[in-house]
Amino acid sequence: MTTSRSAGPTSAGWAAPVALSGAVVAFDQVTKHWAVTGLGDDRVIDIVWTLRFNLAFNSGMAFSRGTGLGPLIAVVATIVIVWLLISLRTESSRLSTIGMGLVIGGAAGNLVDRMFRGEAWLRGAVVDFIDFQWFPIFNVADIAINVGAGLLILNSILASRRARSAEADDR
Repeated sequence: MTTSRSAGPTSAGWAAPVALSGAVVAFDQVTKHWAVTGLGDDRVIDIVWTLRFNLAFNSGMAFSRGTGLGPLIAVVATIVIVWLLISLRTESSRLSTIGMGLVIGGAAGNLVDRMFRGEAWLRGAVVDFIDFQWFPIFNVADIAINVGAGLLILNSILASRRARSAEADDR
C-alpha cells in the first residue's frame, strides 16, 4: 500500500510564486520609474474616460490613511511577506500560491518604495500614478495585492465548498 503525503511545495513548488513575486516587483518598479521620470513637473496623461496617469506620492497606506506611519507600515508589510512565504510550505492549491505570489510581490514592491524613495530609511513614499479621478490613485503593486487577495478569498470559498461536498458524500 502506498500512501501519499503532501509536505508542502518542494523548492520547485516555491519557484513559481517566488518568480511571480519577483516579476511583480520588477514590473511595479519599472512602471514607477517611468511615472517619476515621465510624469514629473505636474504632467498628466489622459488615457480614456476618467483614466489618466498622474504622479502622486503616498507616505501612508491605502487611501492615504496613516500618513507618517511609514516605518510601522514597512514593518507590518515585512511581517506579512515573511508569513506568506512561510505559508507557501503548506499550500498545495495553484490558486492560493498564485494569490500569495501576487500579494507578496505587491507588498514587496511598495516596501521597496518605503525603503528607498525617501530622505531616510523606511521614510519613503509609495509612488502612485494610475488615477481614475473618482477612486484613490494607485499603482501596479496595489493591483497585484488586490487581485492576489481576491484569489485567496476565492480559493478559501472554493475549498470550503469542496469540504462541505466531501462531507455530504461521506454521509
